[in-house]
Amino acid sequence: MLKTGDLSDYLIDEEPYYLPVAAEIELFTAACERRLPVMLKGPTGCGKTRFVEYMAWRLKRPLVTVSCHEDLFAADLVGRYLLTGDETVWMDGPLTQAVRGGAICYLDEVVEARKDTTVVIHPLADDRRLLPIDKRGEVVRAHPDFQLVVSYNPGYQSVLKDLKQSTRQRFVALEFDYPRAEEESEIVARESGIGLEEASRLVLLAGKIRQIREQGLAEGAGTRLLIYAGQLIVSGIDPGLACRTAIAQPLTDDPGLLETLDEIIGDLFV
Repeated sequence: MLKTGDLSDYLIDEEPYYLPVAAEIELFTAACERRLPVMLKGPTGCGKTRFVEYMAWRLKRPLVTVSCHEDLFAADLVGRYLLTGDETVWMDGPLTQAVRGGAICYLDEVVEARKDTTVVIHPLADDRRLLPIDKRGEVVRAHPDFQLVVSYNPGYQSVLKDLKQSTRQRFVALEFDYPRAEEESEIVARESGIGLEEASRLVLLAGKIRQIREQGLAEGAGTRLLIYAGQLIVSGIDPGLACRTAIAQPLTDDPGLLETLDEIIGDLFV
């Protein structure tokens, strides 16, 4: 649980590396100026989280990140009473901290959270910008600098795990995808430390893997996995083994799909 009022640890001091691919910086900045909540849509590993980190640094605002999951309760976001010695003390949750302190609150993979939990963000995601804290009988008005950002992966979610229209229509949406090959190669080279030529081969591999999703692969190879593979290669690991370890194995446990991925890797990394 965060200490009430202390957000200094959530300021990003050094500029995160981020390569713009469209007008996302301008759109996000305009949304912040107008206090509009932002939804980031896109596949796993395509740069959504890095983008939020970059924008927090650029706007000089603390960034409070919550990784959503099915056991995330409203109290985990808003806060709860805790026993401290002989006293019962209220501790703000991360969302409340961000609301009070004017931080960016980033709910990563928000669709994974319980439906009754996501409802608590509704009054914050419209022109009211309020956070009711029922347990304290308090309504917190958001700091002028508070920014609500959520992300999710539309291609991965099932019918049972999707955002309700009542939630979706409270946000402006920025759509993310894997960068163009030249840009992705530059990102992989910069983040992993390998040469641009080898980074381009990793991106070519990812492109081939992304084309076989209809064969049963749940997700394509994200840029993040390519960076991991590049880092293993820089550490002296054989490129083929690095790709199998950092790309193929994390993507699937299916023996048939692993065999297919192994063949693709073998064609590019002998």
